[in-house]
Amino acid sequence: MFVCTLGIYAFGIAAAFVGGFIDSIAGGGGLVTMPALLLSGVPPHMALGCNKVSACLGTLTALGNFARSGLVHWRVAMTGVAFALLGSWAGSQLALHLNPDILGKILVVLLPVGMCAVLLPHKAQRPSLPAVAPLAFTGVRFWIPVALVCLLIGSYDGFFGPGTGSFLILALHWALRMGLMEASATAKVLNLASNFSGTLVFICGGVVFWPLALSMAAACCLGNWLGSRMAIRIGPTVVRRFLTVSLSLLLLTLVWQHFLAPLLH
Repeated sequence: MFVCTLGIYAFGIAAAFVGGFIDSIAGGGGLVTMPALLLSGVPPHMALGCNKVSACLGTLTALGNFARSGLVHWRVAMTGVAFALLGSWAGSQLALHLNPDILGKILVVLLPVGMCAVLLPHKAQRPSLPAVAPLAFTGVRFWIPVALVCLLIGSYDGFFGPGTGSFLILALHWALRMGLMEASATAKVLNLASNFSGTLVFICGGVVFWPLALSMAAACCLGNWLGSRMAIRIGPTVVRRFLTVSLSLLLLTLVWQHFLAPLLH
């Protein structure tokens, strides 16, 4: 039976604040909260459930700031919501039916993928291609990229989660050639949709520990509010550089816990 100590509460709240701050700027906040919860002893399914609840409310807070700044491309966002919801539902169903030990090891394997999405220097990817307003896209050129991006990344978000915001930003930047700030703002709508769907699945599955989830949600909302305001004024460059060291250390710790340590027993 899981017992949530004061140390777990403190660790979870701190991680939710930092993760929310980072997620609102460049995505990938789950790369902080998920390892923190797992390292503190929260079971994998319960960690995913608590992370979903806090991330859902935190993303809503950041979206409010971006929407007021006029950075959200609503046509792209509304078109992709249904596909993001469908993908997230499918991914969450898969996650619920996996053995906790297997899921913990899968999280370690997927973590570097999410890290790459967060740490990749976005501005260096397509310097020769100017951003094109996505509102100009029509027909197949518009619908197919949006549908594929939202369905695939929504599935990833429902199954794993960390790095989803970064994947969405990069995909919108590459597939629809949005500017990075517009891609970041629009990604919040899609991320919110997939988070909401995944949250419902985990709630119905009974794996959300509500005292911890709600405590983390309050901290995540504060982090998202502060981070989104900074993103509008400055941008995500400093955060990505900071993540290079901190996430590498977290990855090494998780590899030790799930792969190396068992070999010594």
